[in-house]
Amino acid sequence: MSSPPATDAPRRRLVHLESRAGHGDMATVAFGPADRPLDIVFLHANGFNAMTYRQLLAPLARDGLHVMAIDQRGHGLSRLATDPQHHSWLRYADDLVALVHALGNAPRVLSGHSMGGTAILLAAPRLARDGRAPSIVLFDPVLKPATPEAIPFSAAESPLVRGALRRNALFDSREAALESYRGRGAFKTWPEAVIADYLVDGLVARPDGGMTLSCAPAWEAANFVSSYLHNPVDALTRPLADMRILRAAHDSTCRWDEGAAASPWPPHLRVDTVPETTHFLPMEQPEVAREALRAAVEACAIGR
Repeated sequence: MSSPPATDAPRRRLVHLESRAGHGDMATVAFGPADRPLDIVFLHANGFNAMTYRQLLAPLARDGLHVMAIDQRGHGLSRLATDPQHHSWLRYADDLVALVHALGNAPRVLSGHSMGGTAILLAAPRLARDGRAPSIVLFDPVLKPATPEAIPFSAAESPLVRGALRRNALFDSREAALESYRGRGAFKTWPEAVIADYLVDGLVARPDGGMTLSCAPAWEAANFVSSYLHNPVDALTRPLADMRILRAAHDSTCRWDEGAAASPWPPHLRVDTVPETTHFLPMEQPEVAREALRAAVEACAIGR
């Protein structure tokens, strides 16, 4: 008799969404006991996908937790329409609200990295109104200063946008892509295993041979252009849910308390800076990130 599959092996599922942004199928990857209610739903950063965070999330299954990571619109294996010319991160918030409704029950914890964290904050007021407000754990979310002063650059002219538009989208194989990314650019602080996980769903086969990025460079660039269009002030200033933010020590995108007339973080938030990390802190310090997720789930369990 064959042994049962390990609970930290990924399980794939397409979830059909009917949202303000239109209908389609969202790809998800789950870890842990399928017969247990969802403990955590995780949202990735711009340009990446659910499998990118396997090294972070799969070990939580060994603690008996049920974790789901999703491919947001335009990323990974999700089948949701994209239009870079008319884009806003509110689309991701719409999709998250639709996902929670499609699943039937909210997870105990919503967690996200970078853009994924901001999408959670944009969705949080609507989830709270629906009585579905989970606890929130965010890793270096994209937040502009709370003050009304302008961001000191034009997003459309930023190096991030230019770099995304120049990105090579075609590779002969996953091995060739891994060799191209290893130790370079955004990936220079990543363990090789995490880059390999990203490439599992970060590349898809081309009909004429070779591989192409599943997140089109134009879509990644559109996310950078629209990154500061909406500041989730409501979710940050009102205690809608228990919330913790882990912020990068270097090159952080979490800038709420910056600026000439900087506003302090609201007192109901717990904000910690993780030493010796960049914006990619979940890849660089996965155990710190996992412990924050464990603590949030445990606090929910005690509260119930």
